[in-house]
Amino acid sequence: MRRSSARFAAILALAAAAPSAAQLQEPPKSYDRAIAAGYKALTLCSAMFNAGRTQAQAEALELTGTYPQYDAILQTLTAQVVKDRDDRVAIVSVPYDPAMPPRAATWAVDRGCTITPIGATPTLPDDAPPASTRTAADAKPWPAGEAQATGRLAGDAKALGAAMERVFAEGFGKGTRTTGAIVVQNGRIVFEKYRDGFGPHVSQRTWSVAKSVTGTIVGLGVGKGLLAPEQKGGIPEWRDAGDPRGNISIDQLLRMASGLHSETAGNRTDALYFGGTSVTQEVTAWPVEAMPGTRFRYANNDIVLAIRALRARIGDDAAYGRFPRTELFDRIGMTRTIAETDFQGNFVLSSQVWSTARDLARFGLLYLNGGMWNGERVLPEGWVKYVTTPSGPQPEGPFGYGATFWLLNRSPGVPADSFAAFGNRGQYVVIVPSRNVVLVRRGEDPAGAPFDVATFTAEILATLK
Repeated sequence: MRRSSARFAAILALAAAAPSAAQLQEPPKSYDRAIAAGYKALTLCSAMFNAGRTQAQAEALELTGTYPQYDAILQTLTAQVVKDRDDRVAIVSVPYDPAMPPRAATWAVDRGCTITPIGATPTLPDDAPPASTRTAADAKPWPAGEAQATGRLAGDAKALGAAMERVFAEGFGKGTRTTGAIVVQNGRIVFEKYRDGFGPHVSQRTWSVAKSVTGTIVGLGVGKGLLAPEQKGGIPEWRDAGDPRGNISIDQLLRMASGLHSETAGNRTDALYFGGTSVTQEVTAWPVEAMPGTRFRYANNDIVLAIRALRARIGDDAAYGRFPRTELFDRIGMTRTIAETDFQGNFVLSSQVWSTARDLARFGLLYLNGGMWNGERVLPEGWVKYVTTPSGPQPEGPFGYGATFWLLNRSPGVPADSFAAFGNRGQYVVIVPSRNVVLVRRGEDPAGAPFDVATFTAEILATLK
């Protein structure tokens, strides 16, 4: 197949020789500019090639309202896109400093995008994977496929429509930007709406909804006997004699109770997400600052470490690389969901999953049905109860926490058995077993514009019988 190395090299040379006017006017803050360039490269790569959005669409929505530290810088950076080999591999590069190689994210079919480390010279992937066949399941009946996905609403259609209009009109948070919403009642979609540029088959980054996906994948590993919640010492980098981190259990990682220090409040891991460091380089290095099991501190690191433990127990890198798809996504019809990795092949499963609203509705249905799927047990017996039961230290504020799932047991107008997956920029999957309902809300909310998921849930449920 034709290669584009010469063409790509020419683009890099041009970009290095002719930085933008904004770059010349503003001396670069090298590290922040490198992170911002990585943010842009990875976001554009995934939005364009996982989701099928245009570069202009992604730059106008996904790349605005980001972290204040990088938001202004992003607008000064220009991306270059090269796609090759029968449209099965691509690279997005973003120059940020004429003395350094551009930041880049590489894409391959069914593998998604990978951000390269700062200072690495970007190249197209060496191998071109075969064309995707994942959407062949579309003809199957819902929820395994797309046929007969919609059902009859039990409730007040007019009131539900009015409530959903408010969702798209900033009614549950000033400045919020809803991109999609789904109501699933009694197993079928009874309401579905999308912002222009989105639709049933357009994926978005799940951000921290991926943490609940992690809890699910760990549960699948538990079901196979690969690991157990009470297991300690599951991280290979912590096996030296006397390392106190070896006493941290899988359960404590899933419950955000590891006691590990992190540079920020715990939900910012920029070096990993956008800097191109790997899981083993970044998240295994932090020391203990509180006794494990005594403190709740929301942390990306804890969840990524849980998946690091699973990789160690699987042992085979190829089997690990297939695990999320073969054991979860393909089994429940999440055919347009992709879990992305760092450059060493570690899943960044605290955030870096791209999925559609319908695929997240399927994910919610798996939990609504107690871990069963079309009569087959997918999650081990008792896993749904485990991840939705609070244990040990709890967060302050309106929501409780189980093991990778938030609990809406303190929210007025919401049944006490409700639980949810939450993600940055307004990603929500709410499961209400007592009402046989799943709610999905997707967004690209700017920083500082929170969406009120509890009020949203209460108002939608009020329209349903």
